[in-house]
Amino acid sequence: MRVRSARLEELELDLVEPFETSFGVERRRRLLLLSLEGESGETGVAECVAARDPLYSSEAVATARWLIEAYLLPAVLGEETPDPAAFRSRVRALKGHPMAKATVEMALWDLFARERRTSLSRLLGGRRRRVEVGVSVGIQPTVPALVRRVGRYLEEGYRRIKLKVRPGWDAEPVTAVRREFPDARIWVDANQAYAPQDLPAIRRWAARAGVEQVEQPFAERELEAHARLNRAGRFRVCLDESVVDRPSLDEAIERKALSSLNVKPGRVGGLGISRELERRTAAAGIPAWVGGMLETGVGRAHALALATLPNFRLPADLSASRRYYRTEIIERPFELGPGSTLEVPRGLGIGVALDERGVRRARRRFRTYRAPAG
Repeated sequence: MRVRSARLEELELDLVEPFETSFGVERRRRLLLLSLEGESGETGVAECVAARDPLYSSEAVATARWLIEAYLLPAVLGEETPDPAAFRSRVRALKGHPMAKATVEMALWDLFARERRTSLSRLLGGRRRRVEVGVSVGIQPTVPALVRRVGRYLEEGYRRIKLKVRPGWDAEPVTAVRREFPDARIWVDANQAYAPQDLPAIRRWAARAGVEQVEQPFAERELEAHARLNRAGRFRVCLDESVVDRPSLDEAIERKALSSLNVKPGRVGGLGISRELERRTAAAGIPAWVGGMLETGVGRAHALALATLPNFRLPADLSASRRYYRTEIIERPFELGPGSTLEVPRGLGIGVALDERGVRRARRRFRTYRAPAG
């Protein structure tokens, strides 16, 4: 089967509420949605997690669109439906741009699974029917507002709460949440906001508040600072942005800079490298989990399939659809189920269907590409 056409759409969706981290505030999400159609009539879809502006990483919607159009689609259009691993090899010479590459690779995974009449989770090697999830809470205007927001999520059934923190918004809000909800599982995520000299203060307030995990407090190359915090042993130290591929994970493990790993498939280059990172952490005895990047139901379905692999042992950052978006672009939005879980779709590929009316309402531009004749 050949990839005979592609459609690249740029969408804009309103968030339910502003989502603030140490990088800034998002109120609306601009994203790319890619569809790859095979000669079989099956279509694989994926979304790009790059943000509108290059603040979280060097990639942005505009750079991803350019790379996909100029280099990545020509590598697949008209070709036999390539094994996604073969696609990775084919574009290896292109430096960087993991989010753009992940978009095409993940659409290929979906198409690959559909043409083989199986689910993506099974094709990847997963077996779980449900995945335990948690909720990520952005920086709030006030501490009381944060406490109210956390209380609402706990009432909805979430068991694990991840709080975004930064210098000046850490000890007081985290302690207030712990005081109000003494039994909650609390993680914190700094998105690289701290300097190494902040380490003693982080250790004090995180231990005092009974924080279970501190994620990426320091800059991505500050492995020694992460290792020093990890040696304290009072809570898990999780890496996210520091790990971009297998060599960077090997280095972090060798330097004992982590005790858990957040794997975001759209950030690291796709499902293939994500599966490699899962296997490497399993071999090292380090638990991993699947993170989120404000995905719609399309990206959420891909991530859920990945999260069925055995070493993704910690709750994923894959909340119900209504946590982030007023309207979804899939026909059946994800709902939180028993035990703070999401059900893994059982259909072919990622197991979800696009809500075409919802896609059209959110569409800002699109273009269709055809395979070369002959």
